[in-house]
Amino acid sequence: MSEHTHNSNCGCGEEHEHGEHSLKSSVLRLCVSAVFLVAGLLLHHKGLLWQSLAVCILAYIPVGYTVVWEAVENLLHGKLFDENFLMTVATVGAFFVGEYPEAAAVMLFYQLGELFEHIAVNRSRGSIAALMDIRPDAAHRKTENGTETVPPEAVAVGDILVVSPGERIPLDGVILSGTAQLDTSALTGESLPRTVQAGDSIPGGCIDLDGVLEMRAEKVYAESTVHKILELVENAASKKSRSESFISRFAAWYTPVVVALAVLLAVVPPLVTKDAFSVWIYRALNFLVVSCPCALVISVPLSFFGGIGGASRCGVLVKGSTYLEALSYADTVVFDKTGTLTQGVFRVSAIHAQGMSDADLLYYAAGAEQFSSHPIAVSLCRASKTVPVQSDIRAMKNHAGKGVSAIVGGREVLAGNEKLMQESGISVTVPPENGTVVYVAVDGVYAGSIVITDALKPDAAEAIAALKADGIRTVLLTGDRQENADDAAKALGLDEVHAQLLPTDKVAHLEAILQNSRGKVIYVGDGINDAPVLARADIGIAMGKLGSDAAIEAADVVIMNDALSSIRTVRRISAKTLRIVRENIVFALAVKAVILLCSALGWTGLWMAVFADVGVCLLAVLNALRALRK
Repeated sequence: MSEHTHNSNCGCGEEHEHGEHSLKSSVLRLCVSAVFLVAGLLLHHKGLLWQSLAVCILAYIPVGYTVVWEAVENLLHGKLFDENFLMTVATVGAFFVGEYPEAAAVMLFYQLGELFEHIAVNRSRGSIAALMDIRPDAAHRKTENGTETVPPEAVAVGDILVVSPGERIPLDGVILSGTAQLDTSALTGESLPRTVQAGDSIPGGCIDLDGVLEMRAEKVYAESTVHKILELVENAASKKSRSESFISRFAAWYTPVVVALAVLLAVVPPLVTKDAFSVWIYRALNFLVVSCPCALVISVPLSFFGGIGGASRCGVLVKGSTYLEALSYADTVVFDKTGTLTQGVFRVSAIHAQGMSDADLLYYAAGAEQFSSHPIAVSLCRASKTVPVQSDIRAMKNHAGKGVSAIVGGREVLAGNEKLMQESGISVTVPPENGTVVYVAVDGVYAGSIVITDALKPDAAEAIAALKADGIRTVLLTGDRQENADDAAKALGLDEVHAQLLPTDKVAHLEAILQNSRGKVIYVGDGINDAPVLARADIGIAMGKLGSDAAIEAADVVIMNDALSSIRTVRRISAKTLRIVRENIVFALAVKAVILLCSALGWTGLWMAVFADVGVCLLAVLNALRALRK
C-alpha cells in the first residue's frame, strides 16, 4: 500500500483537513494523468511512437512519482520487496519494452484503486470515530465571578461544574444538585436513558438530555473514564491477532519468492525456447504486479478493526484483535459470583445477635467495616442506624479474604467469615438462611451473625443457557459459602462450582481449568478484586459497571453495560470477524494464484494484473467493512 493509506488515522480536525486536501490533490492528479493518457493512446494508435512516449511519460508522472520515490527511499533503507518496488519495476519495465500506454494506464488505475481503498478505509475508521465521539469539547466551571468555559484538561479535582441539557458530562464526578436523564449509549451501548440525581456518581462522556446539573469533579481528565476508553480504542490495534501476525510473516517471505520467480520467468524461458526476451520480460512484469500481497496486508487488520468497532457499538470494549480472535476459540467460561452473576447490591436480610441487641451487633460490625469500600461493608454501614465516629476506631486491619479487625469504642471487634473466627479460636453458630454471612466477635467472644443477600442479575440464567447452547462449559469460582454458591449454580444451570475460595485459591483453580481445556478459557469478573484471575485467564472479561476504573485497567474485554448476554454477543462478533478474515484470505490467494498462472503463460496483460492486485484488494476491503455491522 502507499504511505497515505497506511497512515490514515481517525483523529482531530487538523488531520481531517489534511485528509480532505490529500483527497482533492489525488483526484486532480488522476484527472491530469487521464487526459495525457488518452492523448498518448491516440498517438500510439497512429504510430507516432516517440510522441506517444513523451505524452505517456507526462501521464505517468502525476500518478507515479510518489510510488517511484517511495520505492527508492525504501530501497535506500533496505526495504526492497514492497508494493512500491513491484509497481515501479513493472511500469518502468513496460516503458522499456515499448508498452508506453499500458505503463501509464497501469499506474493510473493502480492509484485509482488506491484512492477508492483509501476512502473505504477512512469511512470504516470514521464510523468508529463517530461511534466513540465521546470526547467532551469543554467544561463550564463555576468561579466567584460566574461561570467560565475551559478545556476538560484544565479542570482540577474538586472544581464545581455546570452541565446544561444537550451537553456532554466533561469528566467523572458526583452530582451536587439537579436531576436529569443521561444518554449513556456511547459508553454502554444501552439505548434507554439513565436517571441521575444529587449524590449519584456519573462518568464523563454521557450526554445530559433534559436537566441542569451541578457536579463536583472527582478525577482529572487524564484519569477519567472517557479518556481511558478513548485511549483503549485508539491503542486496540497495537495487539495483533494470530491471523495478522501470520499475514505479516507470510508477506515477508512471499514477496521475495515471487520476485525471484519473476526473474526466472524473464530469463529462463527465452534461453530454452529462443523466444524474444521482451515477450517473457512483459510476462514477468505482469507476474510482479499480480504478486502484491496488499489485499491480505490491509484487509485482515481492517476486518479486526471493524469487529472491534462493531463490539463497541454493543457496549463491549475489546483491547486488541488478539483478544477478539481468541474469543472464538473459547470452550470454557469461568464466572465470579458477586457483582458478576449477581447485582452486587447487598442488603442485610437477617440478624442473629447473641448477648447483645441487633442494633449493637450492627454498630460494632459497621464500625469495623467503616473504612472498607467492599459492597458487604457498605451494606453493613447502610443498615446500621448509628455508625461510630472515626476517632472511636483504631488499629483497623484487613485480613485478606477473611474479614477485618478493629478497636471500636475501646472494644476489640472481629467481623468476617468462618475462617477468621476459626483462626481466633471462636466457635460460631451457622444461621439457617442462605446468603453471605458476616460473623462478629467482640472482645474474643462470639456476638452473633449478620446475613447479607445479593439477587441474581435478571439476564443471568438466559445468558448462561445461551452459552451452554453454544457448547461452552460454565464454571463458578467464588469466595462465598458453599450453600450460596450451590443455590446460584442450580438456579443458573452452571456445570461446575468451587466455593469458599481466597483470591489465591481462585488462581489455582483457574490454572487447573486452563490445563484441562482444549480451547481458550474466559474469566468473567467485576474487575475490582479479581485482577489476578483476570490477568491469568486467556481472556479476562470485566463487568464495567458504567466506568469502573479497575475494570478498564485489569481486563482484556470490558462489558460497559453490565449485561451478561454481551458475552455471547461479542463471541458472535468474533466469529463473524474471523469468517470475514478467512473469506478475504481464500479469495485473495485464489484469484492471485489463477492470474499468476495466466500471466506466466502469457494469457493476460497488465490490465488483468492490475485487477488482480488493486481490484482484489478493494473487494477484500469492502468485505472487511461488513465487520462494522452489529
